[in-house]
Amino acid sequence: MGTTDTIEDLLRAEAPQVLGALVRKFSRFDIAEDAVQEALLVASRRWPAEGIPVEPRSWLIRVAYRRMIDMVRSEQAARRREQEAGLADPAVLDASAPAPDVVDHDDSLLLLLLCCHPALSPTSQVALTLRAVGGLTTAEIAHAYGASEAAMGTRISRAKQRLKQSGARFEPPSPEDLPDRVDAVMKILYLIFNEGYTASSGDRLERVELTEEAIRLTRMLHHLRSGDAEIAGLLSLMLLTHSRRTARAQDGHELVPLEEQDRSRWDRRLIDEGVALIESVWQTGPVGPYQLQAAIAAVHAQARAADETDWPQIAALYLWLERLLPTAPISLSRVVAVAKACGPRRGLALLDELERTHKFSENALTRHREQAVRAHLLESLGDLAAARAAYLSAAALTDNEVEKTYLLRRARLDDSAATDGS
Repeated sequence: MGTTDTIEDLLRAEAPQVLGALVRKFSRFDIAEDAVQEALLVASRRWPAEGIPVEPRSWLIRVAYRRMIDMVRSEQAARRREQEAGLADPAVLDASAPAPDVVDHDDSLLLLLLCCHPALSPTSQVALTLRAVGGLTTAEIAHAYGASEAAMGTRISRAKQRLKQSGARFEPPSPEDLPDRVDAVMKILYLIFNEGYTASSGDRLERVELTEEAIRLTRMLHHLRSGDAEIAGLLSLMLLTHSRRTARAQDGHELVPLEEQDRSRWDRRLIDEGVALIESVWQTGPVGPYQLQAAIAAVHAQARAADETDWPQIAALYLWLERLLPTAPISLSRVVAVAKACGPRRGLALLDELERTHKFSENALTRHREQAVRAHLLESLGDLAAARAAYLSAAALTDNEVEKTYLLRRARLDDSAATDGS
């Protein structure tokens, strides 16, 4: 890992702790988050040349604290010119200056709960927390929502102002309020994990720092509410999915489909923990979407080889899941399971039926997945020309370079078949 990657990982890990320190001091989340972002920007510019400080968190808190002071003074006295001059003064960023106290405890979960304040809409809760705690950029959040970066930046700014107006305090919610925030927190953690597991853009298949952060925060949430079966299901799902990480790509650049992965490279420790978690809560009460997804992942994880996978059981679980959570990704995953259990022709017929009712190919957020699934089914049926066209379409619709390379390689299947037949 290069110096830039090391600094990026460190800044992502420290950002919530720096933000927590400032919010505790000033009780102003709205401008504290801006101050922290500016401190991170200063660090990203200075550390590659000057080296990482001995105490990076103290350094960041010091810089963010001074920026925060400037912002508070500017608010109170409306001295905009003086503020900008102060930012340009190197003395303001002097790492040798006395720093505020550094707290040792982790503020990440408290920030999660604050960002899920009921004064915010669910969309604002997710967007604000992905930025403040998950470390995603505004551009990455915008991609997840199919919105422009400018529009998402405006939404995040409004969410911070809404928190200020609501009088939200940096303290744990009451026992009465806590359950109302847990669902939103789980959605946030799920989105962070998914963005890390298959990055929405870039030349890496995954961003392991995000998946591991999502797992860490979900463990904290599970500890807080150990009796919640859906939280246990979410943690189980993450562990079982993450267990396949090292087998998903060859040399880090070539995607390896699930059925072709070397299962000896799967992390048995994570599998054992994930299976034990879902089994411990499966019959404790109503089964929710996270538990069902974890159960599906457990069926995959317990198959010693791809051809031993219990696809009929997986198809049945997806049908149950689709009734609880009728989303495009789940419907398309059910198509794959039905094709594996009943044959590609049956799967293609189901895909055509779902396309007529849901118009996946007309939705910017689902057409890539729909084309990829269609391509695999057409290839299985021997319609190589149509499969190639669908692979090329899917490749053109993804911004992840590893996934794009895989789809383009699959698109060459009819060329190789023609060469073999000549």
